[in-house]
Formats: sequence, C-alpha cells, structure tokens
Amino acid sequence: MQAMIDKSNISSQELEELLKAREEGKVDFLLVDVREPMEYEMGHIKGVDMLKPTSSFPQWGQELFNETQDKKVIFTCRTGNRSAQVQHVFSQNGHKGAINHDGGIVTYRGETER
Repeated sequence: MQAMIDKSNISSQELEELLKAREEGKVDFLLVDVREPMEYEMGHIKGVDMLKPTSSFPQWGQELFNETQDKKVIFTCRTGNRSAQVQHVFSQNGHKGAINHDGGIVTYRGETER
C-alpha cells in the first residue's frame, strides 16, 4: 500500500485500492478533482475531498500547496491530462506528495456519484 502512495502516478485500479484502504484507516491522502463544476456534477469519483477547477488554479494553487506540504494529494480529472499538469507544478515547486491519477475518471471502474 505504501509503495502505491509514494508514486507520482497511479492507475485507476490503484486509486480504487487506496480509497478502500483510506476507508479502513490504513492510508491518508486528499483526493482533489481538478475538472470544471459542470463536469463534476455529471459524475465524480466517490471519495473526492474537494473540487478545484484547473481554470481557477491561480486562485487556489498556492494555498492548497501550502496547506498540503506534509500530505499526500492525489489529483484526478477526466483523462489524466489536467491532473498531470497540476501534479507537475506541485512537484516542480517541491511538493513531495503530489500524485496524478493517470487515465482519469474515464478509466475509473470504482464507485462514482452525482
């Protein structure tokens, strides 16, 4: 489990396993959806902690970066492109726990909600 949460990119299957482990208290992380509100409302991964649209990254990026310096943060989006961009910015600026959900919600087979 620890090996998964220490990677910079995780698959949808790994995200499912991590969400289950988080429910059981075995790991701790934030799951941040970086899609737009309309996309999020159409359906999102059950367990998302917050919606932070990439379009407003300048408004929330620095604050979230500062608040999560000592935490693992998994970024997700539709296909993994936007979340990869956010993860890259966080990592390039020294965040040690930024993780991209590679493939995004389109590859996710776990529980979703509207």
